[in-house]
Amino acid sequence: MRAIVFDRYGPPQRVMHLVEVPRPAPGHGEVLVRVRAVSVNSWDVDAATGAALTRMAAPFRPKHRIIGSDVAGEVVAVGAGVTRHRAGDRVFGELTAAGWGGFAEFVAAPVDALVPLPAAIDDITAAAMPQAASMALQALGDRRALDGRRVLIVGAGGGVGTFALQLATDAGARAAVVDRAAKLDRLRELGASDVFEAGAIPAAAGSFDRILDVVGALSAAEHRRLLAPEGRAVAIGGRPRRILGYALASARSARRDGGRTVRLLAAVPNRDLPGLAALVAAGSLRAIVDGPHPLEAVPHQLERLRAGEVFGKVVILP
Repeated sequence: MRAIVFDRYGPPQRVMHLVEVPRPAPGHGEVLVRVRAVSVNSWDVDAATGAALTRMAAPFRPKHRIIGSDVAGEVVAVGAGVTRHRAGDRVFGELTAAGWGGFAEFVAAPVDALVPLPAAIDDITAAAMPQAASMALQALGDRRALDGRRVLIVGAGGGVGTFALQLATDAGARAAVVDRAAKLDRLRELGASDVFEAGAIPAAAGSFDRILDVVGALSAAEHRRLLAPEGRAVAIGGRPRRILGYALASARSARRDGGRTVRLLAAVPNRDLPGLAALVAAGSLRAIVDGPHPLEAVPHQLERLRAGEVFGKVVILP
């Protein structure tokens, strides 16, 4: 089968290559999936380039030769002990905790890393959803509590941000966004009420009830300044020092800050996919797709994502 592989860290276009490798066989409790579509995440960039957190687990060489985590496809074979899926089933899911392997024509994955894909959802949409839509939903929390609230999404033009913007506005929130100037008009079209260019948030203290910082752009102190009393900020990424700051902030008593809390998201893979799929099928949520692109384009698309050029989710067709 064809796959994108790499054996050392570095710029994706330098270290990643399209090659022929043996097709995997499903082990006990696994299924073999024909990958119909796979999306690109910032975690793929970190894994390829050897970002600091990546090297904590694999300091000298990549832990996985084939990365890519968000897949949609068709089960073609099942391993021993598998009863949940069978050959012919359409499935999708996130594989970061299940061995990765999505940048290939086939992937073997544990059965519990994949959920049924409704007939109403196409493979491209499904591949865009697992990590980004799940993180967006889990970071926003109970959507019933968002009606009439003021929400700020920092880094709104990526996969998580475009899903979060739709989820917030559909729930009745007034959503402001922060991103590069080139993305702001498209974010307005998605429902943003206020837009700020990256690096400048001219908002008064206490302006927001919820903040989702997708890229770790704001410090914990900046989050607290922008939050209203009882407000909550959730961060997803950032440089190691910024992540440490969020971790320390999460241990701080909210009582000292008028009930304001700042924390890192500890996302649960795949848990919310059935509910998110129902929103997509009902027309309340859609994937903003860049592409689709061919498998050989993965290194270039990782470079685009690394440079901040992508709006929504890059999707690959193996």
